[in-house]
Amino acid sequence: MKNAELQIGCQTFTWEMLGTGWSGGPDDLVRAIADGGYAGIEITDTMIGHYASKPADFARTLTDAGLALVSFAFGSASGFTMAEKIASDLDTARRWVDFAANFPGAMVSMGSATVVSDGPLDEKFAIAAECYNRASEIGQSAGVAVAVHPSSHHNTLLFTRNDYNRLFALLDPGVGWVPDTGHILRGGQQIGDTLAAHRDRIRYVHLKDVDAGGTWAMLGEGVCDVPAVISAVRDAPNFIGWIVVEEESDHAGTDPAAAVRANRETLRRLGF
Repeated sequence: MKNAELQIGCQTFTWEMLGTGWSGGPDDLVRAIADGGYAGIEITDTMIGHYASKPADFARTLTDAGLALVSFAFGSASGFTMAEKIASDLDTARRWVDFAANFPGAMVSMGSATVVSDGPLDEKFAIAAECYNRASEIGQSAGVAVAVHPSSHHNTLLFTRNDYNRLFALLDPGVGWVPDTGHILRGGQQIGDTLAAHRDRIRYVHLKDVDAGGTWAMLGEGVCDVPAVISAVRDAPNFIGWIVVEEESDHAGTDPAAAVRANRETLRRLGF
C-alpha cells in the first residue's frame, strides 16, 4: 500500500456531536460532504439512519454523489472493556463488517476503549484487546479490515503514548489503527514520534486540530502540523490512501457544512 494515492474524506461526527441540535438524516450528510469537495465519507452507526439495513441503497446514494465509503465507525456503551459484553460487541462488529463488505475497500473502525465500570486497568486493556482481536478476525473472514480509533474523550483508556503502547502490544498484527491528530495532541503526545512508533498499524488518519491548550480548533488554526502528518502517514506500509477530516470545534457546531467546506479549502491551500 506504500505511496497509495492520497484521497480526502470527511467524518460525520461534525454533525453527530450536535445531538438533538441536528435534525437531518444521512442524505443530508452525503450532500453536504459531496458539496464540500470531499471524495469519501466515514459514517457512524449513529448517523447511518434508514440505510442501516440497506447497504445497496446507501451504495447507490454514494455513487450518485460521487463519494466512496472510507470506513464505517461504531462504538459501544461497554467501552469494549466489559467481559460480559464481548459477545454482544462482536455481534455488532459482525453486523457492520457485513455492511462494509458491500463497499470495495471500505474498513470498519472501532471506537476507543473506555472505562465504564470498576476493575483493574490491566483487566480493561486485556478485554479491549480481546474484543479488537476477535473483531479483526471477523473482518478478515469477510475481507474487511478492522482498525482501532483511540480518543481523548472522558474516561478513555487510550490517552497517552504509554496507553497506546500498552494496548498495541496486546493486539494481533492484523488489527489496524486510525491515528487521530487531535486526540494524540490532547494526550500530550508528539505526533511524529507516535506515528513512527506504530507506523505498521496505520490504515488511514483522522485529521483535526487543537490549540496549545487542547481546545478543538478549525484545521490550520491550531498546533497540528498538517503537512508533516500527511507526509508521515503516506510512508506507512499499510496506509490505504485516505485522509479523513473531522471537525469538533465550536465553529463547526454553529454551521457544520460551512466548517467542513472551510477545512477542505485549507487542505487545498496546503497543496492537498
